[in-house]
Amino acid sequence: MQKSTSGKAAGSIQLLTPQHWIDYELIDCGDFEKLERFGNLMLIRPEPQAVWKKALDESEWTKLHHIRFKGRSATSGEWIRKNSQIPDRWYISYKNSDVEIKFRLALTSFKHVGIFPEQAVNWDYISSSLKKFKTESPKVLNLFAYTGGASLIARAAGADTTHVDSIKQVVTWANENQEHSGLKDIRWVVEDALKFVKREIKRGKTYNGIILDPPAYGHGPNGEKWKLEDNILEMMADVVKLLDPQEHFLILNTYSLGFSSVIVENLILSSYPEVTNLETGELYLQATAGSKLPLGVFGKFCNHL
Repeated sequence: MQKSTSGKAAGSIQLLTPQHWIDYELIDCGDFEKLERFGNLMLIRPEPQAVWKKALDESEWTKLHHIRFKGRSATSGEWIRKNSQIPDRWYISYKNSDVEIKFRLALTSFKHVGIFPEQAVNWDYISSSLKKFKTESPKVLNLFAYTGGASLIARAAGADTTHVDSIKQVVTWANENQEHSGLKDIRWVVEDALKFVKREIKRGKTYNGIILDPPAYGHGPNGEKWKLEDNILEMMADVVKLLDPQEHFLILNTYSLGFSSVIVENLILSSYPEVTNLETGELYLQATAGSKLPLGVFGKFCNHL
């Protein structure tokens, strides 16, 4: 998007895909599945957005994959390995022009492995934004932070980083990723994200960077309920109060099938009318076999001295 002199967004919607992955590859997708390479392992997982036909024959998928997820219900299932020597935990790296981080991956009963590869687009934005800042030890807040990809990138780029997630197990996982990445001193917070933000406002805290990657549905550690369409406006109205007035960036990323980049644009403009340099668009993964797999919409902006 082009910078708007009036503070309003202008320009076209962007379609962005990661450019620096070596340890990840989307090989093919279709028929509600995706075939992916994480390091040296090939996985087949369900993919509800892949409503088109596969480019490769099913026989090719069968030959290539090492592990396949078989669902028992809409929310859980099991992994079927080709042989018992295939590990259920392994490691991959991500490196862009500024930083390098490492992840421990694992086979969970929810079809996830501990990373969302398309988020590398936002990781690049974080490191490049921090590189432009003149603020010494800029502060970054990562909300709904999962296993910490954005937190690791921010810390590796020199930021004083706070990582907030409501699930203790994934925060522990993120801490392991910090150790594997050779980093330290990320602040870990197990708490409901909205409650944490409201408390930070009362404390008068500010951050140079804020990342929000909220789920469609979720629960806080004390049973707090999160529903994206019900709570995101309140969250955005509060979050912008934490932005440092001089140098800051903000990323809002959503996976909800009902959310478009225009909705995200309207959310940001209504919560922060003075925004400049606003970019909105859609993240996707480019399959080697040809298809583009859409995997979320984003809005982001950066202002530096």
